[in-house]
Amino acid sequence: MSNSKKTLPPDSINNPTRRSFLTKGALLATGGVMSLAMAPAQATPVTINVPETVTGGRTRFHQIYDVIVVGSGFAGLAAALEAKSHGLSVLVIEKMAVFGGNSTINGGAFAVAGSPQQKEAGIQDSPELMYQDMLKAGRGLNHRDILHVLVNGTQEAYEFTLKHGVRYKPFVQHFGGHSVPRTLQTVESSGAGIIMPMRQSAQKLGIIFKSRCKFESFIQDNQQTVVGIEVKENYYFPDENSGLQKNYGARYGVIMCSGGFSNDLRFRMIQDPQLVSDLDTTNHQGATAEGILAMLKIGATPVQLDLIQLGPWSSPDEKGFGNVSQFNTIAGYPMGIMVDARTGKRFTNELADRKAREDAILAQRDEQGNPVYPICFTNKEGAKNAQSLPAALKYQVAWQFDTLKQLADHFSLPYDNLQKEVDEYNTAVANGGGDRLGKDVSRAISLAEGPYFAVRVWPKVHYTMGGVQINPNAQVLNSLSGNPIQGLYAAGEVTGGPHGASRLGSCAVADGLVLGRIAGAHVATQTANPLFSTSDSDNA
Repeated sequence: MSNSKKTLPPDSINNPTRRSFLTKGALLATGGVMSLAMAPAQATPVTINVPETVTGGRTRFHQIYDVIVVGSGFAGLAAALEAKSHGLSVLVIEKMAVFGGNSTINGGAFAVAGSPQQKEAGIQDSPELMYQDMLKAGRGLNHRDILHVLVNGTQEAYEFTLKHGVRYKPFVQHFGGHSVPRTLQTVESSGAGIIMPMRQSAQKLGIIFKSRCKFESFIQDNQQTVVGIEVKENYYFPDENSGLQKNYGARYGVIMCSGGFSNDLRFRMIQDPQLVSDLDTTNHQGATAEGILAMLKIGATPVQLDLIQLGPWSSPDEKGFGNVSQFNTIAGYPMGIMVDARTGKRFTNELADRKAREDAILAQRDEQGNPVYPICFTNKEGAKNAQSLPAALKYQVAWQFDTLKQLADHFSLPYDNLQKEVDEYNTAVANGGGDRLGKDVSRAISLAEGPYFAVRVWPKVHYTMGGVQINPNAQVLNSLSGNPIQGLYAAGEVTGGPHGASRLGSCAVADGLVLGRIAGAHVATQTANPLFSTSDSDNA
C-alpha cells in the first residue's frame, strides 16, 4: 500500500462552472430508499490534471467516474447496481483475476425475515425476531442502529436479487442460532448464484468492471473529502511489484466493499494471536486487510477487529470452504447429530449459534492438546437436499454406511454409546421436543434407519465481524469527530458492528446486499465535487 496520501489545494477548485444536477430524494434509515430522480451522468471516463500541494506539480487523474466501488462481492455489486439505477456512472474494481471474492465461493445462503417461502410453509417471522436472534448471537455487542437497518432491509434486498435474475430453492432452511427457519439458498448452493446474475445485469446496464486492479490508497482534497483512489492496473496477486500505478477520480464518492481479512495472517494474528498459520480458512487467497488499513490511515474508526469467527461446519479433510461445509449446514446439523470421536456421545446443540458450536468443537482435544475431530452424520432422508454430498463422497471427505454399527466401527466409536445417543435423540424427535441439549427438533427426522452419511468436523477461520464504523447511511465515520468522512462509504465485511461477537449463518449475504444498496443510493444524494467540472476535463 502506498505511503503517500495525495491532497488537493483550495485553488484546485478553480472553476465554478458545473453540470446542473436534479434534486434527489433522501435515504430511509430503515433500509429502504425513496425513489431518487435520475441524475445526469457522464458515463465516458475522462482524464484531467489537478494541482498537487506536496510537489507543486500536477496530479493526473487518468480516468474519472461518478462512483468507484472497490470490491465485487455481494456488497460491491449491490452498491454498484443501486448507484447506477440513479443515473450515475460506476466503476467496480477487483484486485483478483476472478470477480466475486468470498461471495462467489460461499454457500449462497441468505437470511430473509418474512420471505414468501416462509409464508408458504406457515413459518411466522419478522425483522424484529431476526433482530433479537442476531443480538443474542452477538452477545449484545452489536451496533444496534446498523442491525436495525440490516434486518429491516432483507425483504427488499431479496426482491432486488430476483429483479437481477437470482434463483432460490423453493424451501426454507433452519441455520444454527436462528429461532425459526429463514434461510433461502440459491439453486446452485453457492454465492455464485447471486454474483453471476447480478454482474451480468450490471454489465448490461453499463457498469464498468476492471479485474486485476488493486486499490492502493485514497486521494483527498484540502477538506479531506475523498475524491479518488490510487490503484495498480494489471496487478497479479500476490506480486506487489506487478501493476502500473493509476489515479481514478470519483465525482460523488468511493464505496469500499473490499471484504474481510481472514486470509491476512499477519493482521489477523495481531487481532487474535490464537489464529495461527496452521489454522485453515474458508476464504479465498485475496481476503486481506489493505482496504481496512487504508481507511484507518485517513481517520476511520476501527470496530471490534479482534472478533473473528470460525466456521464450525468445516472439515479437516479438505482445504478451504469445501463440500463438507454445505453438507453440514443443510443436512448434518439440522437433520443429524455430532458426537465426540472418543465417546460416541453428543456434546453440543447442533443448531446453536456459531460461536457456541465453535467453542465446543475446539474443546475436543486429547491430553497433548491435539484435535480430536468430531463426527457429524445423518441418514439418506436427512441428506436428500445436500447437493454437495456426491462431491464429498467422490473426494472421500464424506463416507456412506449401511448401518450405524458400520459407522461406529469405521471411526472407532463406542457402538453402545452411539446407539443410546441415537435412540435418545429419536425419542425427542418423535415427541417434537425435549432434546437434552436444547436442539429444536420440531422439524427433524428420525435416525433409526440407514444408510448413513458421516463427515469429520473442525472449524476454520471464516468471517471477520470487525471493520470500520459506518452510520445507517453506510458513510464511514471519522474516529476523532464521529462525523462522516466525506466521499467515503463502506459496506459488507469490511465494516464492523452489526454482528457483534458472532455472526449468525446466512446473515453475511443480508448484510452485504442491504448495506451495499444503501451505500449506492445515498451516494447518489450527494453533490458532485466541483473539482470535476466539465471544463476541467477532457476525454481519455
